[in-house]
Amino acid sequence: MDLEDQLKNLFPDHVQEDTPKEEDSDIWLQDDPIICKYEKRKGKPITILEGYTGATEDFKILAKEIKTTLSVGGSFKDDKIIIQGDYRDKIMKILKDKGFNVKRVGG
Repeated sequence: MDLEDQLKNLFPDHVQEDTPKEEDSDIWLQDDPIICKYEKRKGKPITILEGYTGATEDFKILAKEIKTTLSVGGSFKDDKIIIQGDYRDKIMKILKDKGFNVKRVGG
């Protein structure tokens, strides 16, 4: 018998209310904008995100969310998120929806 069954036995008239789910994102938002820039390395386009002042673990979580949302490869090095390809517009939209200030650099 788990806890939920025990509570049903103790309080048979209780109706369980559905609680609205909040976003599970606990990423710290900052005042300074995140810089989103475009470069070419070895002839291949990449998008670089830098300027995050929160915890490194939060930035790694953000990198993973961006990579899975866009279904692209990338990495996290030297407090920068490197995404393979030119996805500045999509990344900026994702970050703005999360509440970040984003600044586009490089064209």
